[in-house]
Amino acid sequence: MNRASLEKRPDEVATMFDDVAPKYDVVNDVLSLGQTRRWRKIVVDAVDVRPGQRVLDLAAGTGTSSEPYADAGIDVVACDFSLGMLKVGKRRRPDINFVAGDATNLPFADNSFDASTISFGLRNVNEPKKALAEMLRVTKPGGRLVIAEFSAPVVPLWRTMYTEYLMRALPAIAVKVASNPDAYVYLAESIRAWPDQDHLAAWLQESGWEKVTYRNLTGGIVAVHRATKPLAGTNRDGGAAAIAAHKGPVAKLRRNITR
Repeated sequence: MNRASLEKRPDEVATMFDDVAPKYDVVNDVLSLGQTRRWRKIVVDAVDVRPGQRVLDLAAGTGTSSEPYADAGIDVVACDFSLGMLKVGKRRRPDINFVAGDATNLPFADNSFDASTISFGLRNVNEPKKALAEMLRVTKPGGRLVIAEFSAPVVPLWRTMYTEYLMRALPAIAVKVASNPDAYVYLAESIRAWPDQDHLAAWLQESGWEKVTYRNLTGGIVAVHRATKPLAGTNRDGGAAAIAAHKGPVAKLRRNITR
């Protein structure tokens, strides 16, 4: 299955997330066997911001991923396109700045954030490459990007077991605990169809990000990608230079990527 067969209109995806918002965080903990919290902590450590800096947390949902920044006194903007998710988050954490926004057309000025991050949301964006370009636009020169997303397990046997869990066990569990089980069938299929670590790294470079690295978590079930926005004047042609420098098979990027 490819991404094209999974494409939904943005309003359809937003409605789907509105429906699952009330139990979304609890269901995620159950389906990930408790790993979600560990993954999110690794993302926060990778973003590595300090009080006085500003962070964009894109696809923030109910704000669970934004809370560590707010608790540390960091100015965080929790942005999501699902009003249902934002309402649940705002009720729980009124101190966090929740903003409704489309990842492909962010409602922020250029160079607004010291760092941008998105966890488990990029694959649900209709045009993920546009989202990468938009995050580049709103991040300050020299600023960081951190992406956590489901990826391709690196051990073949583990990959087979993981795929079986996604397509059989995950929907079955969702029926028991989720408010909209069909949404989790879609999410499972979107995970299976998502590009692997090297392809996402290539997208980042093509979008104009530099110093692209990634780290596999839980055997590659999740990968955390990191990148930096070029300093002002060093990459005026956006991603064109990156594309020219990295023509050919994605595998050739491996030498530039730290696992």
